[in-house]
Amino acid sequence: MWQDEERDLVMISALEHYSYCPRQCALIHIEQTFTDNIHTLRGSLAHERVDQPIVRQEDFARVERGLPLWSRTLGLVGRADVVEFHGETPYPVEYKKGRRRTWQYEALQVCAQALCLEEMLGVAVPCGAIYYCSSRTRREVIFDQALRATVVQTTEAVRTLLSGQRLPAAVNDQRCSQCSLIDTCLPDVVVRPSRIDHYQATLFTIGEEE
Repeated sequence: MWQDEERDLVMISALEHYSYCPRQCALIHIEQTFTDNIHTLRGSLAHERVDQPIVRQEDFARVERGLPLWSRTLGLVGRADVVEFHGETPYPVEYKKGRRRTWQYEALQVCAQALCLEEMLGVAVPCGAIYYCSSRTRREVIFDQALRATVVQTTEAVRTLLSGQRLPAAVNDQRCSQCSLIDTCLPDVVVRPSRIDHYQATLFTIGEEE
């Protein structure tokens, strides 16, 4: 059954990408496009320590890093940065660059990890956290019914997007300036096609001036 469903599996990371911008999700997971910028490089550094699979006992809990995750029910697969085990209760912790914020798409990602842990281990996972490396602070996330329902809905939306193999429309808003794919997506050109004529005209003008 699991093998038959493999083509429909959704990466947990895709939920964050989709929640941030469906077009970004499609570029990464359909077009296999990814470009680094300062934000993604900082994110890679933030994950460097936790990407290595390690199990160790710390003062407050058993800690597992790089733990593989899956949910047969939702068709999700991925890996947790850190899972702390307080007794028998898992507590997923997602590492992010930058300082503390309240972005919903980060909460979706860590909640999806919790749903996988619940199915894998047969225990309730009521909450987790997002750790911000720059400020060295945590934001605890409570996995209430509304957030869990949003994870389920977003997973289905991502699955539909990936099966359609089509790029959603560009948004061209404040999110774009922070996106590493802006030069691939070209939101300003796609949203305002008249810009293409302007760029072509400017290109030849610059050539004549030189």
